[in-house]
Amino acid sequence: MWGMTDSIASIIARELGVDTPRVQATIDLLDDGATVPFIARYRKEITGGMDDGQLRQLEQRLNYLRELAARKEAILKSIDEQGKLTDELRQKIMAVDTKARLEDLYLPFKKSRRTKAAIAREAGLGELVDKLLAGGSPDVAEDYVQEGFVDAAAVMAGARAIVVEDISTDADLVGEIREEYFRRGRAESAVIEGQEEQGQKYRDYFEFDESFEDLPSHRILALLRGENEGVLRVNFAPGEDDEFYQGIIADRTGLQPQGDDADRFRAECVRFGWRTKLAVSSAVDVRMRLKEKADEAAVSVFSKNLKDLLLAAPAGHRATLGLDPGYRNGVKCAVVDGTGKVLDTVVVYPHSGQWDKARAILSALVNKHGVELLAVGNGTASRETEKLAKEIAGLAEGTKPQTVVISEAGASVYSASEVAAQEFPDMDVSLRGAVSIARRLQDPLAELVKIDPKSIGVGQYQHDVNQTLLAAGLDSVVEDAVNSVGVDVNLASASLLNRVAGVTPTLAENIVAYRDENGAFKSRKELLKVPRLGPKAFEQAAGFLRINGAADPLDGSAVHPEAYPLVRRIVESTGVEVAQLVGNTAVLSKLRAGDFADDTFGIPTVTDVLAELDKPGRDPRPTFKTATLAEGIETIKDLTPGMVLEGTVTNVAAFGAFVDIGVHQDGLVHVSAMSNNFVKDPHDVVSSGEVVKVRVVDVDIPRNRIGLSLRLQDEPNGQPKPQKGAGQKRNPRKKPSSRNQAPQGSMAAALKNAGFGNNR
Repeated sequence: MWGMTDSIASIIARELGVDTPRVQATIDLLDDGATVPFIARYRKEITGGMDDGQLRQLEQRLNYLRELAARKEAILKSIDEQGKLTDELRQKIMAVDTKARLEDLYLPFKKSRRTKAAIAREAGLGELVDKLLAGGSPDVAEDYVQEGFVDAAAVMAGARAIVVEDISTDADLVGEIREEYFRRGRAESAVIEGQEEQGQKYRDYFEFDESFEDLPSHRILALLRGENEGVLRVNFAPGEDDEFYQGIIADRTGLQPQGDDADRFRAECVRFGWRTKLAVSSAVDVRMRLKEKADEAAVSVFSKNLKDLLLAAPAGHRATLGLDPGYRNGVKCAVVDGTGKVLDTVVVYPHSGQWDKARAILSALVNKHGVELLAVGNGTASRETEKLAKEIAGLAEGTKPQTVVISEAGASVYSASEVAAQEFPDMDVSLRGAVSIARRLQDPLAELVKIDPKSIGVGQYQHDVNQTLLAAGLDSVVEDAVNSVGVDVNLASASLLNRVAGVTPTLAENIVAYRDENGAFKSRKELLKVPRLGPKAFEQAAGFLRINGAADPLDGSAVHPEAYPLVRRIVESTGVEVAQLVGNTAVLSKLRAGDFADDTFGIPTVTDVLAELDKPGRDPRPTFKTATLAEGIETIKDLTPGMVLEGTVTNVAAFGAFVDIGVHQDGLVHVSAMSNNFVKDPHDVVSSGEVVKVRVVDVDIPRNRIGLSLRLQDEPNGQPKPQKGAGQKRNPRKKPSSRNQAPQGSMAAALKNAGFGNNR
């Protein structure tokens, strides 16, 4: 629990394990309009070297805590206006650390419709409740019969409603029950009768039972999707008998059996409080909590995959022929030069009896434009089109082009997008996809930023998760990826420029327009001539915008213009001009950062500058490499257990990784088949876009499933035997712990005799 005087900065500092002054200074930077990539790269002295991930977490928590603080103020004002705000309540509210707890405290004071309890209180039944709970006989209910409460039964129901409402608005009790429900509860599911055949993909959940605490993200989302599709009946069960929770309620509210005439009334109040209020609200809370947990985990996995894909190795600025495969509608083809400019487009029909004609047309294009790369989309007719590409490569004059099969996910989305229409207003929509395929081989990052991240195909259950959370998470990934690589301002599209720190969509368009009108930028300083690109935008963006071939070599590096005076000091110290200093490891390796640090540029900045001078504009992405798909293995029917194949990782999930081995259906390497050692996170072993060798261990043609293993020694015919601790399994029912148990022995018996427990 937080203290009353805890500041937002101190709370975040404690959570991140960082000094409070550094957190506060970082918050000040964010409030001043600084972006996370800029702060991470160029303000290390202030942040203490916090990376992008920590800064994103800080930013997220900052927003949450500020929303929490604003809600506290609103609630305090509301309660104060009702004349019900005590010093004790104020302290409780100010110390709250979650929105859920805050709303629990506010529940008794919420202005709502007139409840049964409110009507009963207006009728004077509060007095009856006091008498009953003091041990009075239920017979006194006859004295309270009136309009609206026509007999003793109605009066007792009204009295019960008052107590039940008190139970359901007791913040401490509600919170305790909710936590016990989550700690002890279990997710249960069964197939709905008649849906067995239609719901085969949910077969693992036809008889399912797992504790909430152990339930991983992908299983939560699978359960909820199966329920939504009408295949599964899902129950978020309390995991204990009603008696356990009713015992807690009785104990915390003083409604334990007293051995008097009012015990039956107490028992009814407790039973109704549990079944009609707390059981319902706890189940709803569990569903929401599990969904939030699943969303966060799914977005995290999606983000990691997207980052891997965006930062995949570029094939480089080489002339490329992109082929978007198809049978009846033909193969859409586009040739682009090293900068991505479209040189030629054509549609050929090799799979409709025109193989030789298609080969001749494309061979001519390859020779005409000096094509070095053949990019084949991995969709329908991919393997057949890959075969055609290899024949074309074999006929090429001079150096033989390299054939690469790449993911075409999102290409059709891009083709029909406004961005594509602006780029190619006169080009047929079907041909735009081929352009995208060619360009994403040259530079995945530059091309994929034009596509909605959700359409790139690297997430699980992406349509089931919170879309706002997903969009924010993915946007952050794209922004961080773009800025980690840097952008050539003279080649970048508006879509790519828009992802640079400090560059808005309008500003990105203005940069492109200025470039089109005035030619290539000759220096970073020239960026200030772009309309609406003021000092603040320049500060944020300049370090990430590169001017290759500029008169000042620093303009093509990650050295920020604000640090150019530092470089001049280094030049003066070495006697070597900037042009000769750049890349001069012999000189730079002898320099010590501490010798150049001062009040303006600390050791972290100097260290970064020296590293950048050594390898200016260094691309952090890996070297380009492609998988070699096996000849003759084109469909799932061609697979046999025991085969060792090469493939490309297309997706990484919490439970394993999917690998494209060229059969139009990705195979799954389960987390238990990734290593001989325990694997906590599949991302620790593989990443999206990585080329791997796998062994086929299981082929299920009816379900269209392929089981693979990274352990090449694994035996075929079935999923490999999981290593100890490596797999994920449904947990057997656990024996409840003794913490906060319901009253035992005679107390439990008394409760039962008085009407507590499971009797209806």
